[in-house]
Amino acid sequence: MTTDLRIGVVGAGAMGSDHIARITRRISGAVVSAVVEPDRGRAEAAAVNAPGAQAFSRIEDAISSDAVDAVLIAVPGQFHEPVLVPALEAGLPILCEKPLTPDPESSWSILEREQKLDRPHIQVGFMRRFDAEYAALRELVESGDSGELMMLRCAHRNPSVPASYTQTMLITDSVVHEFDVVPWLAGSPVKTVEVKYPRRNSLSPEGLREPILVIMELENGVLVDVEMNVSVQFGYQVATEAVFEQGLARIGQPAGLQTWRGGAFSVADHMSFTTRFAAAYDTQIQRWVDAVHNGTLVDGPNAWDGYLVALSCEAGVKALDGGVIPIEAPERPAFYA
Repeated sequence: MTTDLRIGVVGAGAMGSDHIARITRRISGAVVSAVVEPDRGRAEAAAVNAPGAQAFSRIEDAISSDAVDAVLIAVPGQFHEPVLVPALEAGLPILCEKPLTPDPESSWSILEREQKLDRPHIQVGFMRRFDAEYAALRELVESGDSGELMMLRCAHRNPSVPASYTQTMLITDSVVHEFDVVPWLAGSPVKTVEVKYPRRNSLSPEGLREPILVIMELENGVLVDVEMNVSVQFGYQVATEAVFEQGLARIGQPAGLQTWRGGAFSVADHMSFTTRFAAAYDTQIQRWVDAVHNGTLVDGPNAWDGYLVALSCEAGVKALDGGVIPIEAPERPAFYA
């Protein structure tokens, strides 16, 4: 391996392009050596931020050309498995954007393939674990300074979504993040999922019934509610309130310039996840690169975590039609202990 980790970024859409610019400008110890993207126009546009990178239309070609030491997967979730398989067969370290795969069956298949290697090679890109506010809240939970955690009240709000956004995407594209970060915060897996519907927002895209309230019960008894609201208009907001035996804690409140003008007070809020979690993405990529350099390969959510999220998403989609849906996970393989 060269001094700099040679990363092949698979996918040159919005997320892939953002990662390419991030690695080139803000990450130490790594370079983008390959851009894997079948759309030539996208590949060329993204490669502007990756001087010297080779362009490939298939991950197999990048691997056979010995152009990469590691792979960052940033294509839509339904295309993850066809990239994960050859990357695992080549024994490459992998950072895979969420989800691991879209369903538990294909995620389990990836787990089986990974367990043929000497150690976990896949890190899943749930970037909220790398956000400073989430990390501080987890530290507070673990410290016990405020007593036991009893409830989490979460809000995940988007200003709007395109007409292509579907009902199931409320779970698989949005609440998917809560399905990872909530068990991480509370130290316990999700036991059941339920979805409740308030009044529909008349500004929602046609055919989309939202907002929704997702209720989770964790195995340790902590109760969680998540307001998933994708047509809220004012901005992008992810916030959490933790209820303890001896107090409350909140994260995700707007921070920045405060103004008093025209008889009103305001604080600017984010309009996109790319700014709200910019620092978290930077930290995530840097720690992954460092982990590959030191041989641990993974420093964050692994493929087992990705599989548990896939189980939760499956239950969440079922819960959209009503009922309390239980989640039954197999015993965690010792490989992921």
